[in-house]
Amino acid sequence: MRNMWIIAKKEYISFYHSPIAYVIGVVTFLTLGIFFWLQIDFAVQTQQFVPDIRNILDILIFPLLFLAVPVLTMRTISDENRTGTLELIMTAPVRDWELIAGKWLGTYLFFRTIIALTWIYPFVLNFMVDPGIDQSLLTANYLGLSLLTAAMTAIGILLSSLFKNQIAALLASLGVLIILWIISAPAQLMQGVGADLLRHLSITDHYYETFRYGIVDLKDIIYYLSMTVLALFLGTRAVEARRWR
Repeated sequence: MRNMWIIAKKEYISFYHSPIAYVIGVVTFLTLGIFFWLQIDFAVQTQQFVPDIRNILDILIFPLLFLAVPVLTMRTISDENRTGTLELIMTAPVRDWELIAGKWLGTYLFFRTIIALTWIYPFVLNFMVDPGIDQSLLTANYLGLSLLTAAMTAIGILLSSLFKNQIAALLASLGVLIILWIISAPAQLMQGVGADLLRHLSITDHYYETFRYGIVDLKDIIYYLSMTVLALFLGTRAVEARRWR
């Protein structure tokens, strides 16, 4: 367990030495800030529109989060594999699951830092609307966003463990996340078990249909936690498989 925290800390700190992380941060908050200002300006001018923090979080989820996750996770394991340091790590007293979990935790904590900083928008909005924003709705949205990010990050780590090339890992992560985003679309034309299965597999339906409306459903929490654990388990198996090559 100690090794996992050491790897997580190293991974987390490494993002602050990467220009890509800063670019993503600037683009994220610049986009959210512009959209937030447009909402406020439109509300002031029309006097018939109440700014909604959920619209801001929608912008955070897509496309920024969907682009940021593949970009930042593509190098986590694939770069270690490409440079040959993965073989050195395997000879160290570090379990495979500690490596995968540590990489995931460090990356996830970085995303959580970005998400935590976005609290500035609901904080400001709370003083601008009367009687203030719905705190339970806000909490449910951020809980769902945190669970969604955890699952997406784990998927990115898994796919990074399968490739030596970072671009291949990037494209694979982006492709898988897009598929999980739109997989429920055909369900609108279907009925029965098949349609229910597609809706259940959708990584975004579990957020948009419940958390976004302030509903915290146990089945959605289980879905995201299961997706996270499964991705990390498969990533561990991918690293273990390299020992036998």
